[in-house]
Amino acid sequence: MPSMPIMPMNPTPGSPGKSQWTRNLERNPGHSQWYIERWERMRAEGKDIDGEARLIDALAPRGAFVLDAGSGTGRVGAELARRGHDVVGIDLDPTLVAYAERTSPGPRWITGDLAEACAILGEGSLGTFDVVVAAGNVVTFVAENDRRRVLENFARLLRPGGRLVAGFGTGRGYSLESYVADAAAAGFEVPQVFSTWDLRPASDDPGFVVVISVKGEGKAAKATPA
Repeated sequence: MPSMPIMPMNPTPGSPGKSQWTRNLERNPGHSQWYIERWERMRAEGKDIDGEARLIDALAPRGAFVLDAGSGTGRVGAELARRGHDVVGIDLDPTLVAYAERTSPGPRWITGDLAEACAILGEGSLGTFDVVVAAGNVVTFVAENDRRRVLENFARLLRPGGRLVAGFGTGRGYSLESYVADAAAAGFEVPQVFSTWDLRPASDDPGFVVVISVKGEGKAAKATPA
């Protein structure tokens, strides 16, 4: 079965300028450790947790330059590195980044906000990534005010023709229609939409989607002021 992370904590209303992950940590300071232990337990039980990495590996060229956006424990990025890709992971949570560094030392793991990804990675990284993957509901955790800016950053970091692959639950406060509109404004073409990481067709009213968006040739999104 494809791996589709489902967080048991449903999003709750809050400041549009504050990420859902930050609100989770404010409610429960032990949330990061719980999250780490959850994935460790799933792996120990032999559950398939590499569906996202398999799809990215199939889509990307050999030895692709991949941004694991909202990399968390490093689960996806580490598997992609094992498959021969050059991976950079960015996550807001220093506890998760430290765990990724300790357990998966191959990729480059960075603590930072995706809204500042271009500044964090530097001008030399613009237009260099083959794929950006945002697994595990990452786009729904982004602060509402930062959503379009984050997608613009992804577009600026990708080479022309590069792919953004995002998987998220559509009932988590960011509808598929809103996401597609924001991605189009950021410079992405009309996407392909699936219901699982093994590319099963999406229904008319999907509860979970995997959206594959291609950066338009010659298009470069302009940065949205902070």
